[in-house]
Amino acid sequence: MKSALITGGAGFIGSHLAEKLLERGEKVFVLDNLSTGRKENIQHLLKNKKFKFQKGDVLNKTLVKKSMEGVDEVYHLAAAVGVKTVMEKPLESWIINIQGTENILECALDRKIPVLIASTSEIYGKNTKLPFREDDDRVYGSVRNYRWGYAFSKGVDEFLALAYFREKGLPVRIVRFFNTIGPRQTGEYGMVAPRFVRSALLGVPLTVHGTGKQTRSFGYVGDVVDAVIKIMRHPKSVGEVYNLGSDEEISIENLAKKVITLARSSSQIRYIPYKEAYPEGFEDMQRRRPDLSKIKALIKYKPKHSLDDVIKKIVEYEQRR
Repeated sequence: MKSALITGGAGFIGSHLAEKLLERGEKVFVLDNLSTGRKENIQHLLKNKKFKFQKGDVLNKTLVKKSMEGVDEVYHLAAAVGVKTVMEKPLESWIINIQGTENILECALDRKIPVLIASTSEIYGKNTKLPFREDDDRVYGSVRNYRWGYAFSKGVDEFLALAYFREKGLPVRIVRFFNTIGPRQTGEYGMVAPRFVRSALLGVPLTVHGTGKQTRSFGYVGDVVDAVIKIMRHPKSVGEVYNLGSDEEISIENLAKKVITLARSSSQIRYIPYKEAYPEGFEDMQRRRPDLSKIKALIKYKPKHSLDDVIKKIVEYEQRR
């Protein structure tokens, strides 16, 4: 029976991952400082004797080392979350991402505990060569743009992980999440899907930043966490990087229209310029779509849920709250 540590396990993806591992009869230890994670996300798991929660920070190396005692694998999901957080707290985001990841890798080294690093589609920056492949160039703008600072920090995380693999033999895997959505996600930090759904259910305007023509690819959290476990446990995934999510592309404007329809809302769409939505130094990517060939070849990955299905799940979840 496996035992896993999930950093950031009270967050959106982390809580779903914890739930999935517990369903398999495995032990789960969650370390989360609750800065963006929420206790309510894991409240239903606290009754399970195989689940343990520790409020704490990945910047505390002593605590990280203690949290790894007896675990067989580590899913490192703790990081700065959301565009809003990154723009408002760039220094804090940088430190959490890089120092936190270094602590995880260093503490896992003693017993060569397998580590899966959660990375992001932000890695690709302004690259316009679509779809994004794992070995594509990363194209960033000025260092004065705080958003690229986040992308840089996650790039450093990946370099650190691969260095620990190549030089020290630590079994690491890296997963780049592409706009994962589903129940429990909060719109507080800039995530667009839950923000749209809540506005639609309240009957207030859905706020679209910019023209709304920018596109994203939204993957269901249930499909994503299933794939994460398979990647972690596949012998051929060691030292590799994988895109993960959906390759179905949709504009933010059309996403808003879809949410209004599926929520049976009377809400309208309101467009506001980026400069009114974010602090100075913001720049957006116009398109973002992953090439999923590599993960499909590894685990025969195929998203099981359509975007309509996922939006309906989010609507149902928000209506129950």
